[in-house]
Amino acid sequence: MTEPFAASPPGAPSRNVSAGPAGEYLSFRLGVEEYGIDILRVQEIRSYERPTRLAHSPDFIKGVIDLRGRIVPILDLRMKLHCPEASYTDFTVVIILDLGSLLVGAVVDAVADVVTLTPDLIKPVPQFEPQGHLDPAFITGIASLGERMLVLMDIEALLGSADIGLVKAAAT
Repeated sequence: MTEPFAASPPGAPSRNVSAGPAGEYLSFRLGVEEYGIDILRVQEIRSYERPTRLAHSPDFIKGVIDLRGRIVPILDLRMKLHCPEASYTDFTVVIILDLGSLLVGAVVDAVADVVTLTPDLIKPVPQFEPQGHLDPAFITGIASLGERMLVLMDIEALLGSADIGLVKAAAT
């Protein structure tokens, strides 16, 4: 079942983002952290349904679902980002992302809202050396929205070419 998402109501104060590209972002939660992804990559938001598991796939690929006749790999972003595991609840959703020739589902704890970010709200990512699994290459910026901090991510950079190959293999 598809769950619609809505931008701020007409007349509401605009929430606006300089390091990452300005524009509209879908914000979502993984644990206590809030992330944002370019709204133009989002095809739809669905309630979580258990995917069909594929043998010998990495742990972060939960399996595949049939989305109107198209096989879509489902990734758990918590596992990909090495976050503590959480149980799936009624708030757990799958964001269906359009990566050009590939659709991918990303499991997240909850979707918050759609925010419009102007360049003045987006700060550059702090520079540090990647250590272990920590790779800042997928972070395009950090937006400050009042008390909220929104980590802006590039899903294609997060998956990387090797992971995209795994995901494409799962989808075929």
